[in-house]
Amino acid sequence: MSALFEDKNRKFIYVEIAFFQRWWRQQSEVMKAKVKELVNSGQLEFINGGMCMHDEATPHYIDLIDQTTLGHQFIKDEFGQLPRVGWQIDPFGHSSVQAYLLGAELGFDSLFFARIDYQDRAKRLREKSLEVIWQGSKSLGSTSQIFTGIFPRHYDPPDGFTFEINDVSPPIQDDILLFDYNVQERVNDFVAAALAQVNVTRTNHIMWLMGTDFRYQYANSWFRQMDKFIHYVNKDGRVNAFYSTPSIYTDAKYAADERWPLKTEDFFPYADHPNAYWTGYFTSRPAFKGYVRMISGYYLAARQLEFFKGRSASGPNTNKLADALAIAQHHDAVSGTERQHVAADYSLRLSIGYMEAEKLVASSLAFLAESGSSTRQEKTVTSFQQCPLLNISYCPPSEAILSDKKSLVIVVYNPLGWKREEVIRIPVSTEKVVVQDSSGREIESQLLPISSTTFNLRNKYVKAYLGRFPSETPRYWLAFSASIPPLGFSTYLVSSARQTGPSSTTSLVQTLEESTSNTIEVGQGSLKLLYSADVGKLTHYVNTRSLVTATIEQSYGYYSGNDGTDKDPQASGAYVFRPNGTFPIKSENQVPLTFVRGPLLDEVHQQLNPWISQITRVYKGKEHAEVEFTIGPIPVDDGIGKEITTQITTTMRTNKTFYTDSNGRDFIKRIRDFRTDWDLQVNQPVAGNYYPINLGIYVQDNSSELSVLVDRSVGGSSLVDGQIELMLHRRLLHDDSRGVGEVLNETVCFSNGCEGLTIQGKYFVRIDHLGEGAKWRRTTGQEIYSPVLLAFTEQDGSNWMNSHTTTFSGIDPSYSLPDNVAIITLQELENGKVLLRLAHLYETEEDKDYSVVASVELKKLFPNKKISKVTELSLSANQERADMEKKRLVWKVAGAAEERKVARGGPVDPAKLVVELAPMEIRTFLIDLIHLQTFDS
Repeated sequence: MSALFEDKNRKFIYVEIAFFQRWWRQQSEVMKAKVKELVNSGQLEFINGGMCMHDEATPHYIDLIDQTTLGHQFIKDEFGQLPRVGWQIDPFGHSSVQAYLLGAELGFDSLFFARIDYQDRAKRLREKSLEVIWQGSKSLGSTSQIFTGIFPRHYDPPDGFTFEINDVSPPIQDDILLFDYNVQERVNDFVAAALAQVNVTRTNHIMWLMGTDFRYQYANSWFRQMDKFIHYVNKDGRVNAFYSTPSIYTDAKYAADERWPLKTEDFFPYADHPNAYWTGYFTSRPAFKGYVRMISGYYLAARQLEFFKGRSASGPNTNKLADALAIAQHHDAVSGTERQHVAADYSLRLSIGYMEAEKLVASSLAFLAESGSSTRQEKTVTSFQQCPLLNISYCPPSEAILSDKKSLVIVVYNPLGWKREEVIRIPVSTEKVVVQDSSGREIESQLLPISSTTFNLRNKYVKAYLGRFPSETPRYWLAFSASIPPLGFSTYLVSSARQTGPSSTTSLVQTLEESTSNTIEVGQGSLKLLYSADVGKLTHYVNTRSLVTATIEQSYGYYSGNDGTDKDPQASGAYVFRPNGTFPIKSENQVPLTFVRGPLLDEVHQQLNPWISQITRVYKGKEHAEVEFTIGPIPVDDGIGKEITTQITTTMRTNKTFYTDSNGRDFIKRIRDFRTDWDLQVNQPVAGNYYPINLGIYVQDNSSELSVLVDRSVGGSSLVDGQIELMLHRRLLHDDSRGVGEVLNETVCFSNGCEGLTIQGKYFVRIDHLGEGAKWRRTTGQEIYSPVLLAFTEQDGSNWMNSHTTTFSGIDPSYSLPDNVAIITLQELENGKVLLRLAHLYETEEDKDYSVVASVELKKLFPNKKISKVTELSLSANQERADMEKKRLVWKVAGAAEERKVARGGPVDPAKLVVELAPMEIRTFLIDLIHLQTFDS
């Protein structure tokens, strides 16, 4: 700041708002006023303006939007400014969602970054195509394009121009009375560096980034030198030098009226060296990646519930969770490329935010359950408990012994805009239980055995996290089918069965050895999985409804991580995936397969070896298989790091082609050993074909398609035709020399020592006829991202169900959202207005039924309220959409083919209040509401 105050020609750009905010909170009012002057005059400019510079491979698009909105809100509230430029200089590869969604849809005029594949950069330098017009979405085409600049080398100054206090670049010595006067020499260096860059750039404008990591700890030493260079270089006259910002640079490029090359798709994977593909981080720290994704879905639901209850100034809120989730999107956070103590700090912040939001969720559900209830006078405040450790099967409220008088009340909340049927599974300690729905009808339920792997994990990790062993030992999983209205909840009651009456069906359990036939069939509904008794593994997939049948196998393997001791010292590490060899993991056959059957779902339990086990589930009402894997501790006592993968193999002829999603939105076509933009030289046939997967991956041939969906960000590929491979866990013993300076060797510590971290996660598999898989990927993908939220309380006697609202929907009971639309934000803002975002879930031509313009009736989304005004905003909600479109720069594209007309939803008629959404569109609205009828209070 002092350096900027000193000279009004000096400029500085600031990007990550989370850091700026920390500084800002500590400043005096006098200092704040001076900083505002700097911002207003353009000396200090905010660009990008999210809470952090987010990663682009591993975050979900909803998190990218939320973290950017938070930062943009701060800039607008404090300074009245709208950032104009995307600045993703450090992320390791760039996604198409970044270009069109976190660029053009924010109203940005340009996007800049540094990291790009070394082969791609070499070609772009030759062809002067480092600056392009990037159309990231084939659905939105030129309506969402952005001018994109890639730096010619990295995000640092040319050699010889770094001026931190202890840097080695020679400063300008311009005092004629002293030795080593060097003005002309340094001016010549400057001009030479500028001309070298002009030779690889279109137009006569170039940008130098004066600074890099850890610089400007003493800004004065930089500005003092730059002042001198600007003075003497301009005096020299060959080059014109001045202080600038990326937005000024963008305007100069635009004014040059040049035609720019077109770029489509994305910039993955990224390699900075023949053996250094940065594709390991797609999977690094899978537990943290899973936690971020779980918290993200929770945050979305919590904001809905906060809206239904009404935001209160005093009570618990979601602000802490919003902040923690925002910085977790950083390119060294959810990416898994941070040090261990930093990962622990991110997790701690998320957990503190979760605990605050958990209180909000509990109070909102209690408010909704008590609203309109008949027994208001004896107002008992319901206290709801939740089970954040249900993933390790720990849930104290459901494990408590159900005595004859006490029953367990379960409220199941659905954050999606359509009705859904889900099988709920909770641990219970007794076998005599009965489940009733909200009308008191007994419904079918099923008890399933808890596997020994699950028990061990549960006991160890509850002790590690809570410092005590669980008090109860559950005996079973209780499963029952719940039907939940859109944006609403249903209530279920679990109680001890009377000795004589009906109770849950106990699953039939048989092992492979007890089987009499050669083929064992699993599945009570349309989907059947066939297992061979001889080899003890999956062999066929049959859907009796769609008449899809396929040969299918599933296996595990691992890559040994390169230790960096060969000719090229590149090791496999947190960023880089450099496999040394491929090893199948064969079942060590101590434990035969176990088959668990019942009316709601069947399970197959497999223990492959002491550190890999899995449960495959087939639900009666679903047409996909769910695979829950438990991997760890990965053994490294042989001195070799390992990267664990699973393969799903079919006989499909897929012609080297597969499709992976971009941040959960568009699917991008990938071809093995091929890049659209240059002739790829293949040095790493495995790592160089890995891509980030946030939603799913699929392959297809001329008759069918195989899709796999994931519950968190992972790396994956199709390295063999007909096969999909996912990397699920990695534990390495060498650093990959990219800046972490620490090995990726996650451990968890118990009282008697530490061991490698165990991961539990899920993926979902389905095979469809060609062209029919998109419906499942989009709908189920949404359900995986937004699981139902469970809250528990207990009832004494039978009073709870009679005195509470047992079913609720936040929207008109006769309405549900179209199947191709999701509500991705429903949030009451501090000013009482409501922020609503609606997303079309399909791309153009993705599905014959759903890749069409969809309509949403706003009046039906807000029953009992009158909408007085609807304003459409930019994606980050910091300006009106119409204003943003007016300012949009229209760039000329070289050699652009005639594109088909791009559909866009029209303006919202204030009387009809219907929102149209074209394929892949996300629209953001600010809604003013007048409450017509309030709940009885």
